[in-house]
Formats: sequence, structure tokens, C-alpha cells
Amino acid sequence: MSRSNLTASIKKQKPSRPSNYCKASDQEIVLLIQEIIKERPSYGYRRVTALLNQRLQGRQMVNHKRVYRVMKRNSLLLHKPSIRSKRAHTGKVETLFSNIRWCSDSFCIQCHNGDQVHVAFSMDTCDIEVLRYIASTKGVDGQMIRDLMLESVEYRFGSLKVPASLQWLSDNGSCYTAKETVSFGRSLGLDIRTTLAYSPESNGMAEAFVKTFKRDYVWFGNLQDANAVMNQLPKWIEDYNEKAPHKALRMMSPREYLREKQQVG
Repeated sequence: MSRSNLTASIKKQKPSRPSNYCKASDQEIVLLIQEIIKERPSYGYRRVTALLNQRLQGRQMVNHKRVYRVMKRNSLLLHKPSIRSKRAHTGKVETLFSNIRWCSDSFCIQCHNGDQVHVAFSMDTCDIEVLRYIASTKGVDGQMIRDLMLESVEYRFGSLKVPASLQWLSDNGSCYTAKETVSFGRSLGLDIRTTLAYSPESNGMAEAFVKTFKRDYVWFGNLQDANAVMNQLPKWIEDYNEKAPHKALRMMSPREYLREKQQVG
């Protein structure tokens, strides 16, 4: 037994702070947290902290530990997900600078009436901004991915070709690996990269976005039919880019992070 543990057991030290500890201003914070959770019920305490401090501009900032304590005391924390065994992945998809690597993936949104909306997107692996997306009720083919590539390049650079070599990372779906798609991507200056077979973790940032997007937007949206989903997609993507805080971006949204980098640069 270590000396510190022996000393503590002898003294029978009590916790420095009681379990029912609270501050006088906690009630005001609880009301603001409840407003945020009502708007964004899938947000955990760290993202709630970021939005809370935005609403407290001009007043004292709140530490995420205090938000956790307040949310726990008022039963406002999210339920912890069940632990699933995952294959080890030692690669790193994230980049230190923008426009070094873009990743792309597709997913399906199931509607209540049986319709399906297929969405493909492109995303920068540094600033995590969704550059462009495409949506269809008939699936995603190679032509749609080629359109996505072109729109992404035009959006970021305002030209038909990237100024420097830029990786385009995707899985091995036929729409991405088609000869026409690979050839077209290379003509834009993209360095076409695909993940290892049966290894979706290799495109982890795109996979993580799909999970986040469904949890934060799709599950709380109107899924009555395909038209309803298609009408909401632009608002969802815009909200994600402008307002959704990310831990990797110091709790800023993608475009807040980009604007800060432009000011510093």
C-alpha cells in the first residue's frame, strides 16, 4: 500500500466538496441549458458548454466541468452508449491544414412512407466543413460523384482545377472506383485514394460525420417522405457548417474556425 493511501485511510478524509454542492447562479444556467437541449437534444455537455458561452457573451464564461455538474444534478446528461468492440485503426485521416485531403462518403435516409434519400458529400479533413453534397431518390452513381468533385473544387478554389495536389479519400464503392470517376478526378488535380477493403475505419472522419448528422438532424427531422427530407437537407448542412461546435476545432463550428484562420493569416 502506498504511503498516500495509508495516510488517507487513517485520517478518513471526507470529499472536499459535498455531493449536493451548487452555486447561487446555477438556476439561471439550468434554464439556459434546458433551452439549448430543447433545440438540440442530441448534444452532450461539451457542446452544450460551447453554445451556453455564446449566449453568455459579456458575462463570465462557464467551465465545462461546471456544466457537467449542473446537467448531472438535473438529470440532463445523455445516456452513455453501449461499448462495442472495434477493430484497431492506427492511421490518421485528419490533416493539420485545409485543402490537403478531402474525404467523401454516402449514406441513406429512410422515410416513414418507404422512400429513401441517398446522400453523398465531400468534407475537408482539417476544418471539417461539408464542401458540397448531392441527394437523390434513385441512388448515387458515378456521374453524381463526378459532379460532386467538380462542385467541391469550384467551391473552394473558384476554378476547374486544384492549385496543388489534393487527396480525395473514399471507400471502394463502385461510384467512386469507376474508371470515368477516377480519370475525371485526376483531371481536376485530385489524388484519388480509396480505403482498404473491409476497413471503413480508414475513412473515419466521413463515417463520424454520417453518425453525427443522423443523430443531430435526421432523427429529429420530418421524415414523412422524400420531398420533406430533400427540403430540409440544405438547412441541416448549413446549420452544421455554421453552428455545430466540434471538439477538434476548439468547440467552434467549421466556418467559425475557417474565419478565425483567415483573420490570423
